[in-house]
Amino acid sequence: MTVSNPSPLTSDADWWRSAVVYQVYVRSFADSNGDGIGDLQGIRERLPYLRELGVDALWLTPFYTSPMVDGGYDVADYRDVDPMFGTLGDFEAMITDAHALGLRIIVDIVPNHTSDRHPWFQAALAAGPGSAERERYLFADGKGEHGEQPPNDWESIFGGPAWTRVPDGQWYLHLFDPAQPDLNWRHPQVRAEFEDVLRFWLDRGVDGFRIDVAHGMIKAEGLPDVGFSSMTTGRRQSELLGKGRLPYFDQDEVHDIYRAWRPILDSYPGGRMAVAEAWAETPQRLARYIGPDELHQAFSFDFLDATWSADSFRKVVDTALAESTIVGAPTTWVLSNHDRQRHVTRYGDGDVGLRRARAAALLMLALPGCAYLYQGEELGLPEVLDLPDELRQDPAFLRTGESRDGCRVPIPWSGDLAPYGFGPAGSELSWLPAPTTWRALSVAAQAGVPGSTLELYRAALRIRHQHPALAGTGGITWQEIGPGLLAFSRHADGSTLTCVVNTGDSAVRVDGHGTPIVASEALTEQDGGHLLPVDSAAWFERR
Repeated sequence: MTVSNPSPLTSDADWWRSAVVYQVYVRSFADSNGDGIGDLQGIRERLPYLRELGVDALWLTPFYTSPMVDGGYDVADYRDVDPMFGTLGDFEAMITDAHALGLRIIVDIVPNHTSDRHPWFQAALAAGPGSAERERYLFADGKGEHGEQPPNDWESIFGGPAWTRVPDGQWYLHLFDPAQPDLNWRHPQVRAEFEDVLRFWLDRGVDGFRIDVAHGMIKAEGLPDVGFSSMTTGRRQSELLGKGRLPYFDQDEVHDIYRAWRPILDSYPGGRMAVAEAWAETPQRLARYIGPDELHQAFSFDFLDATWSADSFRKVVDTALAESTIVGAPTTWVLSNHDRQRHVTRYGDGDVGLRRARAAALLMLALPGCAYLYQGEELGLPEVLDLPDELRQDPAFLRTGESRDGCRVPIPWSGDLAPYGFGPAGSELSWLPAPTTWRALSVAAQAGVPGSTLELYRAALRIRHQHPALAGTGGITWQEIGPGLLAFSRHADGSTLTCVVNTGDSAVRVDGHGTPIVASEALTEQDGGHLLPVDSAAWFERR
């Protein structure tokens, strides 16, 4: 395995404050054995590509033993690799190679719920009501004369009730799919188990954890009703995520868990970290997850939800930077992930969506803090909107008609025919089909091509790493230069880098910011200034 300018892993304990993290959706990244499913060996073989791209770390979605009802977020064994993805030895070889290339590895941990195939849940079903085995989950008697109604009105995030009845009459809680029973985090065995799971992976060299449903492990005492449901009002309870309080999310007691986890992370060298996937009703409550005695980061989903306008982006950036100042931790920026429609499509799809996505990438990568990229965004991939229903595997699709499969289609690497080099030479298998238009978006089709989205990302990431003004996590200075324009500067060591984004409806002349060093669309010189096209962004340098 060779790569130009290899960089050994540094010992910088604060690496996560300004890192660029690349999310790998494991089953859709690279297939090494031709079975149509991405795997750990496939990731290992593509590490040089990621090193050349210029990212600092990889976040891997769950690869643990699982029935795969929810793409691996239903874990049956937290200490082993599902055969679909390889072996524990494959993981250890991959992380060794990653570290040799200067790439850190963050793994997903899923503590809110297990698979219904987990030995604990199987034991709970066998043991019956009132047993010690059931105390590790949230079993309850139902309402009604014969307990035939759910214990309360809670709804699954995937749609429908959050309770399923078992043959002996009790109900168990699952805030997601029925195959994902929620754990009882007030039980000491549950807390001890996950502390041991953390150590298991830390001992194998992982550099951090992305905590799935980090806001969900503690439920309000007494399991009180929400007070409304989609059945009675037409409003789903999940609409309150990030907007209001739910009795099963963001309870104060959840912070006790992270105060116990932080000393474990700190006891290992090299800056081991954790980032929360957390939703809270106010920025102040979200900020509580971050700090020297809890977690290092929490995702800023507001940036992902910003509309294509200067005002929307500026409001979100100002809010996130203010929050980071409060807690003394870096912001985290994200434009796409495995749960959300790709931003090329959110911003308008087609040529317009791609232009805006390229500009948004320069905006994100110029901001202070940590940036999370989702695999394939560096290729300008859109959402696949026309997948046949019979091929969709997202459990939410069957309950709500909503599907996340369109952002999970395996990424294209090379060739003129699907699946575009996803597997070894000659392999035609792919767990989801890629559209014919993706042949022009493959890595091979874009590599070395001036102006391609891949080369734009490579250039921006190279500058981000090398430019003194983009180092660190310092603040920004807004520039007021006109309606529809978003502009800010960062300064360091006598140099200034200014990012300008044009969200308006006409090209705009940009003056006085120095020399353009990267742009999402070609600039033209005009009377000593530069013309910034519609739906584009550029970085300017003055030293």
